[in-house]
Amino acid sequence: MTTPYDRMFVRALWRIAASAVSSGNRVALLTDGPATFAAMLELIDGACASVLLEGYIFRPDAVGHRFADALIAAATRGVRVRALVDWWGRMGTPRSFFRRMRDGGVDVRLFNPPGFRSWLGLVPRDHRKVLVVDGASGVTGGIGIGTEWRTGTFAPRRQPWRDTAVRIDGPAAAQMTEAFERMWTRARFRIPRRHRLLPRRPLGSEPVAPPGVAPGAPSLVGIIEGEPGRLRVARTLQIQSVLAERAIWIAMAYFVPSFAEVEALTGAARDGIDVRVLVPGRYDHFWLSLMTRRYYRRLLANGVRIWEWRGEMMHAKTQVIDGRWTSVGSTDFNPLGIAINYELDAVIDDRDFGARMEATYLDDLSHSEEITMQHPIMRGRNSKSNGSP
Repeated sequence: MTTPYDRMFVRALWRIAASAVSSGNRVALLTDGPATFAAMLELIDGACASVLLEGYIFRPDAVGHRFADALIAAATRGVRVRALVDWWGRMGTPRSFFRRMRDGGVDVRLFNPPGFRSWLGLVPRDHRKVLVVDGASGVTGGIGIGTEWRTGTFAPRRQPWRDTAVRIDGPAAAQMTEAFERMWTRARFRIPRRHRLLPRRPLGSEPVAPPGVAPGAPSLVGIIEGEPGRLRVARTLQIQSVLAERAIWIAMAYFVPSFAEVEALTGAARDGIDVRVLVPGRYDHFWLSLMTRRYYRRLLANGVRIWEWRGEMMHAKTQVIDGRWTSVGSTDFNPLGIAINYELDAVIDDRDFGARMEATYLDDLSHSEEITMQHPIMRGRNSKSNGSP
């Protein structure tokens, strides 16, 4: 039985993000690298027909070699395996690493190497993190293929990077497959066939579920494809700020929001919504903290609460609205993520999953430090007249 909220969710994503929501999905929260890597490798090892892997980072370390071995093993047993890796993101990974994968039967493409093209091939980047197996199961989130998500990188006390992903079993995996195919076409410097705008599936009619997925499972899932200039995730945040009745909780690794995103958050907070933002306390790029903290005063002055993660690096890109409407993906609220790069996010309408996300978020806050106007890092900023970006 559908509700007005369900119909509103479907209509909103279709109109503002060209995302056709599917029902009959099962979703599982994956927290941090080890759990996510285990889920991804389990899917690859069990693949029967196809494996699609798309990512920004693919390191030649222990984690990268484990994935390369799994992909080669799948190809050896007759599975069609394709890997799409961003040229810039794979910097530091030698060509011999990918040559070994190709020799093992894996079809590997590098996205947008430098050349005599628009912006010399430097932008846009493929920042998506996607795995789809047999068109039926997929994983997406913020986690790359590298040891920083397993053991960390910062000396002397290394800690795994904090991150979030989601496994999706059901019709939404087919949307992830279509998204991959479009990027695969772009990697050959071709323009993919224009997005076909199909009529929305009536929520009363359940799609045929893939093997092993019970029809009528509770989760509604929309896959949002971030593309240069589309601003789809930004519009999604704005509509969420309108629809929120209780809470907007955001975890964002690289938080450099636009005026519109700041207005959406501060407007919701002024209207009594519990708006919280969790960002790293320590970055892999030191200058990012200077950029992010420029926004603190304006957000705090309008009732938005801010926390900084106390661990090594908080790399998640998640949102949970009213404990029900959840977003997990690769998009950061900054100009690259919102307007320039190719990104992918799963937006989920599921109360049980939302409750798990809220519990995880509260646990993250217990390992974080709240920033207030009285906090030492704000002393030099309280004297500024507006604090706006």
